[in-house]
Amino acid sequence: MNSKYYFGLVCVAGLMLSTVSCKCTSGASSSDEETSVKVKQVAVFDADTAFSYVARQVALGPRVPGSRANEMCAELIINELNRHGADTVVVQKGVVKAFNGDVLPIENVMASFNSSSPRRLLLLAHYDTRPWADSDPVEDNRLKPVPGANDGGSGVAVMLEIARQLGRHNPAVGVDLLFVDAEDYGQSGGFSNHDESWALGTQYWVDHLPYAPDSLPSYAILLDMVGGIDAKFHREFFSNQSAPQIVDRVWSIASASGYGDRFVNINGGSVIDDHVFVNKAGIPAIDIIESKHDATGTFSPTWHTTNDDMDNIDRSTLEAVGQTVLNVIYNEKV
Repeated sequence: MNSKYYFGLVCVAGLMLSTVSCKCTSGASSSDEETSVKVKQVAVFDADTAFSYVARQVALGPRVPGSRANEMCAELIINELNRHGADTVVVQKGVVKAFNGDVLPIENVMASFNSSSPRRLLLLAHYDTRPWADSDPVEDNRLKPVPGANDGGSGVAVMLEIARQLGRHNPAVGVDLLFVDAEDYGQSGGFSNHDESWALGTQYWVDHLPYAPDSLPSYAILLDMVGGIDAKFHREFFSNQSAPQIVDRVWSIASASGYGDRFVNINGGSVIDDHVFVNKAGIPAIDIIESKHDATGTFSPTWHTTNDDMDNIDRSTLEAVGQTVLNVIYNEKV
């Protein structure tokens, strides 16, 4: 993602350092768990419902922080979480300052299911969209806002369908769902110089963490750009670095659930995303994100363009991610 995406990775061989493409990183071989894990499917993810959630967000218009469409998207999320029977729904309001001096009012929305469980998991996605389509191939489009069907809409849609299933089938573990604002207002360009200009809503949430030190979630899964056509999900670098056992677990369950062709068990790119800041809060976090597209080597060709619309959303991709995460949840024990 320009400053969000580091396509070059530094590999260490003995005492020699060299910068190489992420395609040269060593692939993660299939773990013993991948070949032996057995998955109990308790809930069935409905891709049509998830697709409709993407469409409802896109119909609001670009959900740029501070806009009415952004407010309406937060209202949609809150209403759906309440409708699906969340134990609690909490709205965290704040103000953040963007890299360009813009002062942004934000709302992070957090819901809990099975809140009495002593063990919890955290799922998160951002619902805002980028104000500028600065990667659009058409120069005249680069100051237009991004529709955000995939980058913003897809993660929210998958989580709302997961919430619907959690309301129907109570999980053994507690599940918290966090919808963050102002993720995509960051500064493009440069190499690792502007990391903290991204994920402003999550940084605010971390600074006002709603957990006691002894009650943190066991781990977190971030869903970002999980609806692209024929998307494949490789093992994101920072996820492997901070929580390799969680990556192993999720990719193993994906394979056992029949989605091994989508969850490719080799290394992808390194992405500055919400999970990086969640990890800094002491919660092991991973990112399910398309970071090694066949055509671009990085993200989907629609990324940060005006083509990030409903024509480029794939129900089968939503299903692969949503069913995998549901199976992760329902195969966890307290």
